[in-house]
Amino acid sequence: MTALDGDLGWTLGVVFRAYIKATNTVVGDLPGGHRGYQVLTAATRDQPHSQSALCQQLGIDRTVMTYLLDDLERAELVARKPSPTDRRTRHVIATETGRARLADLDRRLARAETHVLSGLSRAEQKSLKTLLTQLAAHVNALDPVDSTCAVVEDIAAARP
Repeated sequence: MTALDGDLGWTLGVVFRAYIKATNTVVGDLPGGHRGYQVLTAATRDQPHSQSALCQQLGIDRTVMTYLLDDLERAELVARKPSPTDRRTRHVIATETGRARLADLDRRLARAETHVLSGLSRAEQKSLKTLLTQLAAHVNALDPVDSTCAVVEDIAAARP
């Protein structure tokens, strides 16, 4: 027991560091790392999204998204296709290679997640993930994340 036990910031920080460390080895060679994984997941599992919609959904700056998609496209993991209803809009769609890569990443990330959460029973793991999902949705509804740049600016502005 330490003086920080029960401190939400410290607790979240410790778990987050462990998660990032465990998952960086899995997504490290993917273009964009964790962001690349999120884009590939959205391009595979959601309806085809425009670049703009992906930026909003994932909280990624438009310029950053363009470079990230360029890298994912060069790796043949996603393709940008013109919208059939608006030629100015490009839909981001996972390729067969991208879908196969995502399936492999999902298996490896599940093992990393299991490692991080190994101090909890399966029921506790499920409960934690459910509660965190509910909390994240609530917090995001109160203060939506438009871009990761905005988050950094908010944190910097909150410093004394």
